[in-house]
Amino acid sequence: MERSVCCFSMLCVCISMAMLPYTLLAVVVVLAVSSVQSDAEPVRIQLRLAGEKRKHYEGRVEVYYNNEWGTICDDDFDMSAAHVVCRELGYLGAVSWSPSAKYGKGEGRIWLDNVHCTGRETSLADCQSNGFGFSDCKHSEDVGVVCTQKRIPGFQFISTSSNDVETLDVRVEDVRIRATYSQRKRVPITEGFVELKDAGKWRQICDEDWNMMNSRVVCGMYGFPGVKGFNTRAYKLLSQRRKKNYWGFSVNCTGNEAHLSSCRMGKVLKLVGNSTCVRGMPVVVSCIPGRAFAPTQSSGFRKAYRPEQPLVRLRGGANIGEGRVEVLKNGVWGTVCDDNWDLKAATVVCRELGFGTAKEALTGGRMGQGMGPVHMNEVECSGFEKSLTGCFFNKDSLGCSHEEDAAVRCHVPAMGFHNRLRLGGGRNPSEGRVEVLAERNGSLVWGTVCSESWGIMEAMVVCRQLGLGFANNAFQETWYWPGDVSADSVIMSGVRCSGTEMSLAQCLHHGKHISCPKGGGRFAAGVSCTQTASDLVLNAEVVEQTTYLEDRPMYALQCAHEENCLSSTANPADQGSYRRLLRFSSQIHNNGLSDFRPRAGQHSWIWHECHRHYHSMEVFTYYDLLSLNGTKVAEGHKASFCLEDTQCDEGIEKRYACANFGQQGITVGCWDTYRHDIDCQWIDITDVKPGDYIFQREIKLNAFTM
Repeated sequence: MERSVCCFSMLCVCISMAMLPYTLLAVVVVLAVSSVQSDAEPVRIQLRLAGEKRKHYEGRVEVYYNNEWGTICDDDFDMSAAHVVCRELGYLGAVSWSPSAKYGKGEGRIWLDNVHCTGRETSLADCQSNGFGFSDCKHSEDVGVVCTQKRIPGFQFISTSSNDVETLDVRVEDVRIRATYSQRKRVPITEGFVELKDAGKWRQICDEDWNMMNSRVVCGMYGFPGVKGFNTRAYKLLSQRRKKNYWGFSVNCTGNEAHLSSCRMGKVLKLVGNSTCVRGMPVVVSCIPGRAFAPTQSSGFRKAYRPEQPLVRLRGGANIGEGRVEVLKNGVWGTVCDDNWDLKAATVVCRELGFGTAKEALTGGRMGQGMGPVHMNEVECSGFEKSLTGCFFNKDSLGCSHEEDAAVRCHVPAMGFHNRLRLGGGRNPSEGRVEVLAERNGSLVWGTVCSESWGIMEAMVVCRQLGLGFANNAFQETWYWPGDVSADSVIMSGVRCSGTEMSLAQCLHHGKHISCPKGGGRFAAGVSCTQTASDLVLNAEVVEQTTYLEDRPMYALQCAHEENCLSSTANPADQGSYRRLLRFSSQIHNNGLSDFRPRAGQHSWIWHECHRHYHSMEVFTYYDLLSLNGTKVAEGHKASFCLEDTQCDEGIEKRYACANFGQQGITVGCWDTYRHDIDCQWIDITDVKPGDYIFQREIKLNAFTM
């Protein structure tokens, strides 16, 4: 995995993971003085986690010393030493440690034995031990650690793994693409000079040793999947007119690094005025954005991009470019097991979907648990594959459960969407009246959004645009949230979103002529957002296995008719006629991160005398039958007369039960089942001609999460 590993010591530096075997998941280089070495001889060591069947933050501890990898004996090893190891690898600390080669036997030398640490050391080399290479252990005693998943915040570094002492204190604080004046109004910025912030000053890089692999890394960290050529002559002429301030080193990337800070430093350049780059010019990159991020003028998108059906998709993420990885195989979507899941594989997914490199390769179902089969296990990618399906993987997912579903967080382009929208008057930053920035009479002004037809889909787009996650609620009255009085006027109306848009401006809405009969003020649109949400998924296999046709007389459908569960042609039908029903069971799983609850409190639930039960939601699920061209030919719906935990995954306790007027909802990891023999669990197809049709299910989102 390519990851920048940092620590706070002035003697810490980082190296690229790109040149190391794919089994390595964390490496750090530290300059320290061993307690058993001469004070005049500094010792450089590297650490990594390796071994069998493990997550990226755990494994057998291996040490690189004297040009050879080796292991550590478990004699006298304790949590203090584990904390030192984990911090040296860039994690906040250790959770536990394991003796007796839990992660498999290592190879080569056993470099350290009888390690004693106080826990405050910067490096394992600072701890007392028998000395490097002095051990009476076997590899059956190799030690392992489990680190926290959170990494140490701090500076980014670009360093070298050589013994060049001159580069040890080099720190690069930031990297940017500086566009030319003619391109600074374009969104996103895809082309320009690459500059590094060093000691508080922005500096250019000499392009003498620069190559396309370096450009690929820069583009990836800015959210772009590819690199293209540019007009070299124009940039050369431009650079001749600019005052230059070159950085003193070259950079050497393999093209697989997730960030420029993971690349190796190249040769040292002697700084002699502006002649540092006598055989070249400042580095320029030109990136290819994903199709969803095609550059536009600063006014933003004209319309949303809707991709074709991919082989890989992300689900369950709160923000753009993150989610659980799902793969389409034989027409069935399935998940990826997190065994060996690393940044290389995650980056392949991100680039495939039109994003940049991966910021994080997440494990343990962090983005919710999927359903269906686990299609891929032990994925191994070089990092240059066009698709995750082109990587090597184990088709046998034996032992993998959805608790191990892999997920990603990708670098996405800076679109500036959050600058054109804000929430006003809320009790916290995640809620409030929606206020948008729009051009009126040649100037930009803030105003409100008309709440007519405002719903959860529109709220989802607002929360996503602001980076606040999922929509928890959509409000059509916001009199209790007084926003900025200068933004009271309605400047956007008729908003209709599909839910796929990345900004409210992408949604359908009225143009310059605003139409809002109720006006703004107390009727302005509002939202509340949350970082966690329920994720309700229909088990399609249950529908397929339980579907059948039934001809049922009207006299046996009296209650269902009262609840509008039959088509309109049933209204004039006599009691002796029959209706043809497409019946099926519906099993709806909550695979999200929060429980699903009806929004209405028990005091407002509706009692239905005929069926003698309460409806916590008037409509919970819509069932539609579509022709092959997408035209609706029949429909049905299911009211939530009993929304409860029918069954749960092992180890999860049921929380919701309908008995005795109990609370309704679906717990995370549980599912609610409506059997095929329950009233209204059907589609009335009496008037539908024989043929091939598409079954579509939609869950109504008028609920809240806990």
